[in-house]
Amino acid sequence: MTGNSRRGRMLAIAAASALALSVVTACSSDDGEDNASDSASTAASEPVTIVVQTFGGGKNFGYKEAIDKWNAEHPDIQIKNDNLTDQFEQVYWPQLIQWLQSGTGAGDVVGIDEGGMGLAKAHPEWWADLGELGLSGRKADFPDWKWENGVTADGKLFGLGTDVGGMSLCYRKDLFEKAGLPGDRDEVGKLWPTWDDFVKVGHRFQEKIKDTKFVDGTNTLYNVVLVQEGAKNGNVTYFGKGNKLIVDSNPAVKASYDFAEKISKEGLTAKLRNFTEEWFTGMKKGQFATLGCPSWMLGVVSGDNAGGPEGKGKWDVAAVPGGGGNWGGSWLAVPKQSKHPKEAAQVLDYLTGKDAQVSVFDYAGNMPSNTQAQQDPAVQGAKNEYFNDAPVGDIFAKSAASLQPIFLGVKHAQVKNAVESVVSAIDDGSVAYADGWKRLVDDAVKAAG
Repeated sequence: MTGNSRRGRMLAIAAASALALSVVTACSSDDGEDNASDSASTAASEPVTIVVQTFGGGKNFGYKEAIDKWNAEHPDIQIKNDNLTDQFEQVYWPQLIQWLQSGTGAGDVVGIDEGGMGLAKAHPEWWADLGELGLSGRKADFPDWKWENGVTADGKLFGLGTDVGGMSLCYRKDLFEKAGLPGDRDEVGKLWPTWDDFVKVGHRFQEKIKDTKFVDGTNTLYNVVLVQEGAKNGNVTYFGKGNKLIVDSNPAVKASYDFAEKISKEGLTAKLRNFTEEWFTGMKKGQFATLGCPSWMLGVVSGDNAGGPEGKGKWDVAAVPGGGGNWGGSWLAVPKQSKHPKEAAQVLDYLTGKDAQVSVFDYAGNMPSNTQAQQDPAVQGAKNEYFNDAPVGDIFAKSAASLQPIFLGVKHAQVKNAVESVVSAIDDGSVAYADGWKRLVDDAVKAAG
């Protein structure tokens, strides 16, 4: 989806989306502010509307049922969820940064992907102090690393965790069986203890199924391999812990790029970049059979614009080659510009609490970062009907307990977008394989500034 003409198209789409967002602006709770001429009694009778801005495809943050429950029980404080885009690095984060810098436009509560947290932590002036708003006692609810990533450089609590990654592979059970491969998830997992084995299985699949590619594209599996290799190399990827760019010197990045190039060269990919219109369409039309699936991806695959209702029972979840990994997870924060910080903090407290995170897991598959929610029987014993009753609670709860955080630099989101654009471009042919690695390093340096 990137590089030269296709890359230009993607940038144009991102720019147009950002412009559209700036027009809509979802202007925090300003729309709910009373005009100066309104009477005090009228103002007092109107509920406070707290705008929660999120991002992501499919069921995104998974808040529908939790918000419906809150709104039914809190007539005085109503939550409005604006899921602005499925593009975090390209659209949501650049637009949110503009709103935070200008002091207007951001929601009362905003979601931040892990890739934006380095920059968010470096700007305490953007955020309300959640400690002053009564949430400092929540520390015991989260793993230490998840809590600490929500603390600014000057020690202010500004964000609480939503979900964590965990890892699996989603696969089309029906297509595997059509190709003469096992359909059972345990047997599928045994096919590919290593990534070399995964490639071999891909060729077996491709020999039998000509009109479907084995993998969606290079990006999802590039990211899976990257977090696995990052854990082997000091828990770093694009930046060292001193915030120095290490793309060209970190073996984890090169190994992940080499794997992406391999599956592309060997014809196993559908050449689709994740979270594009073509990717969602490809999922719906069965153009590929596998993709990397952290827990939150289950809600994406099962979303109406992706696998949709017609995909129910066709998809399943298997162990990932190489033994797990930690990809993804987000936080919620209250921008300082919110007109209702007290009520916004109450909503944030609720959405990061045990009951709401259990609800999110049940609805969308996002693995809770709240440790009480992780240990809840409703999570531990959960099965996902869409994915053939896969025991997702068992799969992801185990991985969540042993997750190792990857260090993400201040410019991680910008560098990630630049790198993945090249990883996709070598797949769609807009960047030659011979030029790919140099282009990746050069673009990462430019993105890091």
